[in-house]
Amino acid sequence: MSDESEGILTSIKRWARRIKRDVEALWIAARDPRVPWYAKAVCAAIAAYALSPIDLIPDFIPVLGYLDEMVLLPLAILLAVRLVPPQLMAEFRAEADSRADRPVSRVAAASIVILWIAAAILLLWLFWPRPMTG
Repeated sequence: MSDESEGILTSIKRWARRIKRDVEALWIAARDPRVPWYAKAVCAAIAAYALSPIDLIPDFIPVLGYLDEMVLLPLAILLAVRLVPPQLMAEFRAEADSRADRPVSRVAAASIVILWIAAAILLLWLFWPRPMTG
């Protein structure tokens, strides 16, 4: 590998670590009483989705499958970070850096599964052949 490509790879890894840290910081913010309720709600939703093992848009769907991880999720994280007061966000980031274990949101995973099941049921209902009357 050339020095330039190693530099780019290093930058991407640093960016990914910051995103991971911010997701954990948002998870902490969602449970902190000093954070405004609306910021808590956004932080909880974004962290739950980011920590969920199930994607809203499955990765096997070409292009769109990675859209949520590459574009939508970082933008959502940026929005949530801006809703948390800066001094608190710095504190939550420091706490996230010190944690070794990453929380997993089983509630978010269950929510995504329920959403996909509901979508499948709706599609079946819409497109299921019905007997012709009349």
